[in-house]
Amino acid sequence: MAIVAGVDSSTQSTKVELRDADTGRLVGSGRSSHPSVSPPRSEQDPWAWWAALRSAFAAARAEARGAGVTAADVMAVAVAGQQHGLVVLDPDGAVIRPAKLWNDTESAADADWLIRQLSNGAAGWADAVGSVPVAAFTITKLSWLHHKEPEAFGRLAHVLLPHDWLTHRLTDAFTTDRGDASGTGYWSPASGAYRFDLLNIVDDHTDWASSVPEVLGPLEPAGELTTEAAADLGLVAGITVAPGTGDNMAGALGLGLTRTDVAVSIGTSGTVYSVSDVPTSDPTGAVAGFADATGRFLPLVCTLNAAGVTDAVARLLEVDPAGLDALALAAPAGAGGLVLVPYLAGERTPDRPDATGSLLGIRPDVSRSALARSAVEGVVCGLLEGLAALGAQGVTVDEGRVMLIGGGARSEAYRRVLADLAGRTVTVPEERELVAAGAAVQAAATVAGVDPARLAPAWGLGAGSTVEPDQAVDGAAVLEAFVAARG
Repeated sequence: MAIVAGVDSSTQSTKVELRDADTGRLVGSGRSSHPSVSPPRSEQDPWAWWAALRSAFAAARAEARGAGVTAADVMAVAVAGQQHGLVVLDPDGAVIRPAKLWNDTESAADADWLIRQLSNGAAGWADAVGSVPVAAFTITKLSWLHHKEPEAFGRLAHVLLPHDWLTHRLTDAFTTDRGDASGTGYWSPASGAYRFDLLNIVDDHTDWASSVPEVLGPLEPAGELTTEAAADLGLVAGITVAPGTGDNMAGALGLGLTRTDVAVSIGTSGTVYSVSDVPTSDPTGAVAGFADATGRFLPLVCTLNAAGVTDAVARLLEVDPAGLDALALAAPAGAGGLVLVPYLAGERTPDRPDATGSLLGIRPDVSRSALARSAVEGVVCGLLEGLAALGAQGVTVDEGRVMLIGGGARSEAYRRVLADLAGRTVTVPEERELVAAGAAVQAAATVAGVDPARLAPAWGLGAGSTVEPDQAVDGAAVLEAFVAARG
């Protein structure tokens, strides 16, 4: 049996899936947590990711043994990682300092400063790299490091993303892929090249060409698994290590996302994205013009506040997630006029890193159900604004499937509210660990040398249940009230 391994190294944990390369059948899985983080400073030691990877692989191998799978059956591995994070290494390859993660907002001032360095500002950045710098992007974190920790910056020899570093640990090579590279703020999806002129804004004395990793093509292996890494993970040395990619790009692979589909992800962050045949360039910064992991493009809108908002409200109401669902579903659409603007941890879309949340429309008869409903609707309204922003960039968003993924897809309230407010059928895929599954898809496609889309039918990618909208709900009115409240 030919087996491939897919790795999802996220903000919260590492997940490993072992799958049959021909059918996608899951034969083993494992998970191990990462240290918790709390913005505005959100940092993790990369070695904690490696420890989690070892633990998750051990659990996956143990489960797979029950299905008769051995280490010798594993033929390839691919790593998908949280986007944008900054890992800096010294000339010996040692980690200089903890990695700054995507949701670290300490570099918000640097984002503003970088935008001002181009004569045409945000529009210039969008033209150059498809996106406008925000605190999440790697280039703003480099700028922060340059002026806040000059000693650490002075030791910099390699600049990597989280998935790049893990792939480096697997292969000893310094590589990335076009999907993850497109979230740095210094690689252009349109031209397929680094923009060293933008890195020179951060520091014009650094040899950036030798500091950044090689950008691999969609099916170009990063290398072979080293003897040391194989011993750590319980695998056979010399197997193929695929290029890997960012978590959103891997999620698209795991869904079998087509050009007319839209993915709405509700997890630590909230994202809305679709596949495009052409690159996008949004000078407002709302849409990040990313590349995908197949040679096409993945325009994406990201919010910092998603499932964490409903988690916070559930804590206030002293209920578990199921209890919050029940409360939210007991309230009418529009929550009786109660509107939660959910910028609890600042926001990326719109770019308001210092914003806080607001609760408007409170009346003497306010209920626990209304508060629960307003939290779910606030998150969904923010994501629907993202959907509109994609459409404004010419992305096809109103023809294909709306696919709800992430932890929020398990919530009946999120499913119902998204369908009702969007006025569209929502598909909830059966597959839960889409990023790990997508990484496995990439590993299988890399070994076979085929377009990942060719695996979709056999693997059953994107299959799931559907939720139909309630035609009696005026979703446009709810969204209009949200827009008026957030100002």
